[in-house]
Amino acid sequence: MVNRIVVGARYGLRDWIMQRATAVVMAIYTFGLVLFLLTMPGTYEGWQAFFKTTWVQVLTQTTIIALLLHVWVGIRDVWMDYIKPVGLRLALHLFTIVWLVGCLIYSIKVVWGL
Repeated sequence: MVNRIVVGARYGLRDWIMQRATAVVMAIYTFGLVLFLLTMPGTYEGWQAFFKTTWVQVLTQTTIIALLLHVWVGIRDVWMDYIKPVGLRLALHLFTIVWLVGCLIYSIKVVWGL
């Protein structure tokens, strides 16, 4: 039997680092997108060509995954802190996971055109 520490400073540190790391990824992507918007001509063809390049698709998908991880940590903490009935909390966790996986699948369809 493995004893896992579920409380204390070390348990929350992983979540804290995940929130900060994903926020940095999203901030860098947002900064790059703003630079693109300021320098790129606003034609549909320009946008389409930019977002069809593989490196932009990879960065966009990576940012979406970071966003989904960021949401998961935040929403999970809200459910754990404020929803006391275990059955309801489990149902909300399950709903959140299904919703986020659905968002991931849809983002792959949108970003990669599948």
